[in-house]
Amino acid sequence: MGSETSLFWHRRDLRIEDNCGLYKSLKNGDQVIPVFIFDENILSKLDKEDARISFIHDEIQRVKKQYQHYGSDLLVYSGDPIKLIPEIAKKFACTRVYTNRDYEPYALERDKKIFEILNDQNINFIGSKDHVIFEKSEVVKNDGTPYLVFTPYSKKWKMLFSDQPKQEYNTLGLIKNLIQVKEKQNLIELKNMGFEYAPKTIPQKEVEKKIIKSYQNSRDFPSRNGTSRLGIHLRFGTISIRELVNNSENLSETFINELIWRDFYQMIIFHFPHSSENSFRKEYDLIEWEKNMGHFQLWCSGKTGYPIVDAGMRELNHTGYMHNRVRMIVASFLTKHLLIDWRLGEAYFASKLLDYELASNIGGWQWAAGSGCDAAPYFRIFNPTTQQQKFDSEFKYIKKWIPEFDTTNYPEPIIDHKFARERALNRFKIGLKKI
Repeated sequence: MGSETSLFWHRRDLRIEDNCGLYKSLKNGDQVIPVFIFDENILSKLDKEDARISFIHDEIQRVKKQYQHYGSDLLVYSGDPIKLIPEIAKKFACTRVYTNRDYEPYALERDKKIFEILNDQNINFIGSKDHVIFEKSEVVKNDGTPYLVFTPYSKKWKMLFSDQPKQEYNTLGLIKNLIQVKEKQNLIELKNMGFEYAPKTIPQKEVEKKIIKSYQNSRDFPSRNGTSRLGIHLRFGTISIRELVNNSENLSETFINELIWRDFYQMIIFHFPHSSENSFRKEYDLIEWEKNMGHFQLWCSGKTGYPIVDAGMRELNHTGYMHNRVRMIVASFLTKHLLIDWRLGEAYFASKLLDYELASNIGGWQWAAGSGCDAAPYFRIFNPTTQQQKFDSEFKYIKKWIPEFDTTNYPEPIIDHKFARERALNRFKIGLKKI
């Protein structure tokens, strides 16, 4: 056992197993103190009944019990990490602070400030790659610039992945290097942070093999149990992305591509942080959006008169989840049919989705709006009726979420498809001519 002490700071990696940053801290031979901080800068923007906080709290309790099983404990704080991490490191006379990297703009700014403060205290701040398979500039064009189109990125990703040995981190083999504690700390209660326990049904971490094998054939049909539902677990790191991809021989090509999309969008947000708030293609910020908040509210509540759109929004509002195909349909409808700024839709998803991840959500919304790096062209406008006929022809999904469907209580469409399509095409043409 080393004589020095290190902190390991859990963030979006709520597990002990196959955790790269934790492995590196344990491997160094120091006594390792695991910590987690409920970040008040993030929490202050959330509703007091946000189900994600309840999920995180439950997972933290689970991880805490795991640490306690090994004679250690997970120290949990609530506050500003920029202030707390240096204070905790100083309190325990740590020489190093380990964590896993986060590529979102807020996280990068936060970590830069923490690095500078720790550096002044002669404490090393050491980041690791854990949330993705490839990060930053590991998958780039031959000239060193980032890919802006998914298909060539995915080809390079697969080539690099096949050339590297399987990565896995046996943290449990080094578990003896955890600091041992006699008195266990009780987990801070949700109500003490201003939140109420608001549980939602969370999908299992294990996915049925038949779902993965038939993924490409069933994933587009929202009435079927055809998607993995692993989004929330990947978002908060309750499962390892490496563990999933290392078993890729058992996965369908389509499923692997979905995992590569995650890396792609993380790379885009890292290289182009402006895209978190503004259009990736800056000319799209010249589009004149409609300010019809009545239409926006009808979209939010699932009362547009377009059944596939309304079913999706009601599923989201009720469960905190929406089927992937339907996410594209409702995003296209808001940005093209209603001509409402994609940022409003992105923010609404951010407030409701249990598996919300900034990079992927921004990427998906900008793809739908035509303003993203690898976007559907602005003149491709989903016809919600055609989409329903293709992917919910028997109305199973629609009837599940719209009990009044096919009755006089269901509203007429709030906008005519032909009119909306022509208006969108003209509006985008005019906006893009302003360049």
